[in-house]
Amino acid sequence: MDSLPLGALALALACLAALAGLLLWRRGRQAQAPAAGRGAARPRAVEALDTVASWPPEPSRILTAAERQAWGVLREAVPEHLVLAQVPISRFMRVPTRNSYNEWMRRVGHLCVDLLVCNAQSEVIAVVEVRSPVSESGRTARRHARMDRVVRAAGIALHVWPETNLPTVAAAREAVLGRDAQEGLRAAEQRVAAPAQRLTAFDEPEVGETQELREPPPSTWFDELETAPAPLDAQDSGGHSRPGRREAA
Repeated sequence: MDSLPLGALALALACLAALAGLLLWRRGRQAQAPAAGRGAARPRAVEALDTVASWPPEPSRILTAAERQAWGVLREAVPEHLVLAQVPISRFMRVPTRNSYNEWMRRVGHLCVDLLVCNAQSEVIAVVEVRSPVSESGRTARRHARMDRVVRAAGIALHVWPETNLPTVAAAREAVLGRDAQEGLRAAEQRVAAPAQRLTAFDEPEVGETQELREPPPSTWFDELETAPAPLDAQDSGGHSRPGRREAA
């Protein structure tokens, strides 16, 4: 009879110990969990690494040989326009922030388009992608499909050129600016050829012009972002063969 109270007491103590252990475990998990919208917490050992000493930087080319050729074609085709290379999508697009901006950046915001054609006020006219005609891997195809969908949804003309069959200068100008663009080709060439006019080719609009200027996101906008290093999922984690250009999205 005396053993019953002792057994019950031991059982109660065991239950309390298990409950206390569970509470401590949950508190530890909550302490390690990231703040809402800030991505996964980084280990202290990773945070302690020096940016330069741990990842010694080396300069690298921005464009492949095919992309350099495409850039040259565009510069001849639209000399009155700006042709920029390897521009992150987040530098020429804005999105609502009602959903996680970090997640958008992780999916597509940090991907770079090959070539970006802008007018004299740096407003985007078209995106040109130079791609291999060889069948792409599943990851690369998904990444390209996601980027293409976002570019088109923004109302930006997208031109995909096979790297082994770039268009002629005339064909490139017609594709980017339309059939009526040929009419302004002579005037554009004269502006580029004249030194005095070349200095003002990309000036801001004159006072009184009604053209709306959309300023790009400031570079400091992204300073506080802590994007999650994990891929989107096991099936959809795009990459690029050249580090630093188009990592997984």
